[in-house]
Amino acid sequence: MRYASLDVTPKQLGNSMTRKTSGARPEASLDPDETPDALFNQSLEKGIAVLRAFSAQRRSMTLPEVAEATSITKSSAQRMIYTLEKLGYVRKHPRTKRYQLAPRVMQIGFNYLAADTLIDVANPFLSELTNVIGETTNLTEPDGLDMVYVARFVCMKFVPIHMPIGSRIPMYCTASGRAYLAALPDDESRALLAASDRVTHTQYTVTDLEEIGRRLVLGRRNGYASNREELFIGDMTIAAAVLDGERRPVGAVHVVAPTSRWTLADAEARLAPAVIDCARSISNSIRTLA
Repeated sequence: MRYASLDVTPKQLGNSMTRKTSGARPEASLDPDETPDALFNQSLEKGIAVLRAFSAQRRSMTLPEVAEATSITKSSAQRMIYTLEKLGYVRKHPRTKRYQLAPRVMQIGFNYLAADTLIDVANPFLSELTNVIGETTNLTEPDGLDMVYVARFVCMKFVPIHMPIGSRIPMYCTASGRAYLAALPDDESRALLAASDRVTHTQYTVTDLEEIGRRLVLGRRNGYASNREELFIGDMTIAAAVLDGERRPVGAVHVVAPTSRWTLADAEARLAPAVIDCARSISNSIRTLA
């Protein structure tokens, strides 16, 4: 599989890619190639952009900081913050007067988890997998260029990296992402990889498109993908894709195999068969429901 450089736009990728930034589109600016969408609500876009602007790096913000983070005017930021505060999604610190997210924001994410049939189906299989192999198991789902943690069963042993539900990891350098990409048609996986900002997270991160492509071919042949310390030092994972009734990937199961306890060869030999079996069982179950 040859991975040539592609000029890919979000519009070409459609639902496969989302904006990398959390901000709204700058006001009074419109891409000349973009057709105005009469149904698109820019006020809603700005409100969501304000919520997404808060993060571990921006735990609290003033109004000017909100405007800067979201690329909207200060007056728009004031209206958005006022409305979100009235709705209970944002609160103002009584002393510093800085704004921060309120717990009610979690209701939106929790509603997704509660309504996702895949999570309900996968949970017992993930729990059993953790009991059998004695390591932490996870279910991730694709969103744009990332995989998002939607279920996690933690073992009693030491795990080097804490990844709570909702955490995001890039597809190109993770086992779950590569398992998902390997299950896609070649043109779709190539487009997603070409659109990814392939950052070097550690000295082991593979960013070359040709090499990633070879690993996808290997993953497609073996039924699983692996990652050894490409995102976090000490973290190694084995993953297999979950497929729907149309044989399309809808997520991935992965097991954490810390390098303090496992070599890659041992993890592939002893954990990969169980991961593949778990992903296959989940896939069969969701096809039955469909």
